[in-house]
Amino acid sequence: MRLLLILSLLLPGAAAAAGIDALKAFLGQTQTVKARFAQMVLDKNLKTLQQAQGVMQFSRPGKFRWDYVKPYEQSIVGDGSRLWIHDKDLNQVTVRKLDRALGASPAALLAGSNDLERDYTLSNSGMQNGLDWLDAVPKSRESVFERVRMGFGKSGLEAMELRDQFGQVTVITFTDVERNPRIADGVFRFTPPPGADVITE
Repeated sequence: MRLLLILSLLLPGAAAAAGIDALKAFLGQTQTVKARFAQMVLDKNLKTLQQAQGVMQFSRPGKFRWDYVKPYEQSIVGDGSRLWIHDKDLNQVTVRKLDRALGASPAALLAGSNDLERDYTLSNSGMQNGLDWLDAVPKSRESVFERVRMGFGKSGLEAMELRDQFGQVTVITFTDVERNPRIADGVFRFTPPPGADVITE
């Protein structure tokens, strides 16, 4: 689940507008992004289960890197064809085919094609707490998430809420967003560290 969540968060930047318009503007105008993120997972009673933070970088199509720095160190790297997940504490690396990892998940909103309506039912949900909100409901029953909400403000996408099939809600906020920065290709390459246990799925 953590993998799909991370892949769904790559949406910094877009002019403040109605939610759907803001999302489409982002997809059409943004090639790379870099930002800090804070993530909080709540149970169905809105009790905090987990908090984490880190840095993400993204290059369309299909290349990204998420580095968790607190409370644990983990890197998730998509090189365009494969997905690498490195748990530093366990010194374990999991490798998956990128297309299988993405599927019809919320990550497809960015890493796949721009044909959003193919995989999602999109609707504007109005202004709340100073943000224009968009609802994205997956059409596939195999999706981990029942609904993805995205809140756009003056600096672009400022918040996301993801509700899974068990009632858990994940809230993500973005700060220090850089839109279309130059990112070296090497950022999206991953080589397992010496001695790491590599698992291919």
